[in-house]
Amino acid sequence: VQLQASGGGLVRSGGSLRLSCVASGDTRNINVMGWYRQVPGAQRELVAVVTKIDATNYADSVKGRFTVSRDAAKNMVFLQMNNLKPEDTAVYYCNVKGEYFVDYWGQGTLVTVSS
Repeated sequence: VQLQASGGGLVRSGGSLRLSCVASGDTRNINVMGWYRQVPGAQRELVAVVTKIDATNYADSVKGRFTVSRDAAKNMVFLQMNNLKPEDTAVYYCNVKGEYFVDYWGQGTLVTVSS
C-alpha cells in the first residue's frame, strides 16, 4: 500500500486546514485509516483514526476540533482541523493498517500554526 498525503501548510491560530490522503496499491484489506503526528524529539502520536466500519478514535487534545472521515470508494482519508492551536504544529502522517493490521505510512505533511 502506498500513501500520498497533502494539505499541510502555515495557518494562524484559530484557523483551519484539511489534510487528505489517498491509498493505492493493494487496498483490498484496509482495516483502519487515519492520522498521526510527530514533533522533533517526541514519539509519533495518534491524532485520529477511522475503521472500516466507520468507528472513530481521537486524541483527547483534538476532540471537538478535528474530524476524521474517509471515502472508502476512493481509498481516501481526510482530517478536518478547526480552531488550530500552536501546539498542533507537527508533521502529520497518514497511516493505514492493512491485512493483519500491518502499518503503512505516508511521507508526512507539515502543519505549522502561528500564534
